[in-house]
Amino acid sequence: MRFFDSLAISATGLSAERLRMDLISSNIANVNTTRTAEGGTYKREVAVFAEKLDQALQSQGKPKGQGVEVVGIVQDNSPDKLVYDPSHPDADSNGYVHYPNINIVSEMVDMITATRSYEANLTILNAGKSMAQKALEIGK
Repeated sequence: MRFFDSLAISATGLSAERLRMDLISSNIANVNTTRTAEGGTYKREVAVFAEKLDQALQSQGKPKGQGVEVVGIVQDNSPDKLVYDPSHPDADSNGYVHYPNINIVSEMVDMITATRSYEANLTILNAGKSMAQKALEIGK
């Protein structure tokens, strides 16, 4: 593995975790959104990650990892939360309001996980920088 490969792999992890944090913050911001421009309630969004492999080396039977990539953003199709509130403008004929399928506790757990992953990638990036600086000092 070349020196810049480790930095590139860490950078892909940082980008992926930043996108994940963006989605989590969007989910939390829309926890009470009962009406969207497309119609219906807001649906929770989740990023789907996949390992990024070097295709040239994969044909030789030794795939080389190149980090992580986002292959898509999917909507969670679990059922909406129903809350009885006949005075709400979006209540149905039975008086129930459909709220998004977002659980704040699980969003907070996902946010902590994304933060820890981001910190781990940042630590690897800083370790690589430190090793490069030490190697340059040897050459003096």
